[in-house]
Amino acid sequence: MLTLADLIEAITAIRPDQADQVITEASIDSRQVIPGSLFVAIPGERTDGHNYIGQAFQRGAAFALVQRDLSGQFSMLDLRSGFQPESLAALDSPFCLRVEDTLKALQIAARFWRRKLDLRVIGVTGSVGKSTTKEMIAEVLGQRYRTAKNPGNLNNEIGLPLTVLGLSEGHERAVLEMGFYVPGEIAFLCDLALPSVGVITNVGTVHAERAGSVEVIARGKAELVQALPPAPEGVAVLNYDDPWVREMASQTRARVFFYGLDPKANLWADDVEGLGLEGIRFRLHYRGETLHLRVPMIGRHSVHTALRAAATGLAEDLTWQEIVDGLRSSTTQLRLVAVRTKSGALILDDTYNASPDSTLAALNLLSELDGRKVAVLGDMLELGPYEEQGHEMVGVRAAEIVNELVTVGQLGQIIAQAAEKAGMRARAIHAYDNRQSAIDYLQKQLGPEDVVLVKGSHGMRMDRIVTALEAGA
Repeated sequence: MLTLADLIEAITAIRPDQADQVITEASIDSRQVIPGSLFVAIPGERTDGHNYIGQAFQRGAAFALVQRDLSGQFSMLDLRSGFQPESLAALDSPFCLRVEDTLKALQIAARFWRRKLDLRVIGVTGSVGKSTTKEMIAEVLGQRYRTAKNPGNLNNEIGLPLTVLGLSEGHERAVLEMGFYVPGEIAFLCDLALPSVGVITNVGTVHAERAGSVEVIARGKAELVQALPPAPEGVAVLNYDDPWVREMASQTRARVFFYGLDPKANLWADDVEGLGLEGIRFRLHYRGETLHLRVPMIGRHSVHTALRAAATGLAEDLTWQEIVDGLRSSTTQLRLVAVRTKSGALILDDTYNASPDSTLAALNLLSELDGRKVAVLGDMLELGPYEEQGHEMVGVRAAEIVNELVTVGQLGQIIAQAAEKAGMRARAIHAYDNRQSAIDYLQKQLGPEDVVLVKGSHGMRMDRIVTALEAGA
């Protein structure tokens, strides 16, 4: 495991003697610190990690990376120019390690540590489905290999280095989700993580407000396959059904492995049947073989997640039995949770976030379920120039599926208007400016025959609608 000597060597290029204390993990949240960990004090827009060093030490952190002079409050080892290894002898943990920039030091340490580890990294990116794909790939690879993965959504320039510092020599595979906001970000993460396998889910308009056009987003995602080593070591697992992703085959030196619903893909599926909350059933085809599978993934669109995991398993030399066992035993789901209200209505809580693609997928799941279908949809944020088009697409699809539509927010009005234009009866559409108005209406209307999808961008806090409906107050 990572030691204090490794950390100091990474930052200063000097390896001190007698600094073999193990660093259990790295954290930027003092509330999540565990004994023996490294607390990284990062100054932010809303709060400054330097204000929580005392709490981190109280919770058992052994060391803290800092970029401010706190020598009057804590013992301090200065790792900036002129570092003297012998100065370590006078310090007992916990103590602070002074650097010029804590975020850069964290990234430098992760880059150093990754290069000391003998393991294969599987990088996962895409506009929709990254986290679910990461979880299922880890489940499949875990059938044979000791496999690590990013906790939660630690997939950016802070979260991924934290994950890398938690890896150990015992790990054989690491599945690392890589987020994208601006061009160059995934290339930077790849330089830290050195992936051998790159999995691309799809290209959509998520974060278009910051990234720009779909073309820019596609170029950003392609940085993953561009960073892969040449074949046979490198493997690019690409979605054949997405033209933007399919084209990435021309941008990599790695072996290309296509998956999808098209028989032209290396691994493809057909006869996909949604079983509602019981999962999906489909046929899998590979090199003349056909397998009949049922997996506990919600919604027909989840077949692509299963295909990605199976393709990665094949790329990593797993047997079909290991792959099938991983798919069938997986507890991986969408971030969707099913709960009952006091009135008996079934609520599909998919409120973690929303994009046009993920909302359309959630509506398609709703179409597979029995009951009177109600969609409660909030604004989808950060779509940039695709804002109006994205909301209109959702409105049109909602009109085809739901018996009743409730929208929340200013952009939700676009969904409502598009649904009415698509032929949905005006009296079945209810557009509200705020959550509370929607809650007041739904609490009076919902009954035991209703199946209710609640979805919107995280900033809309649609989860509070679910909480209120579940509590009945």
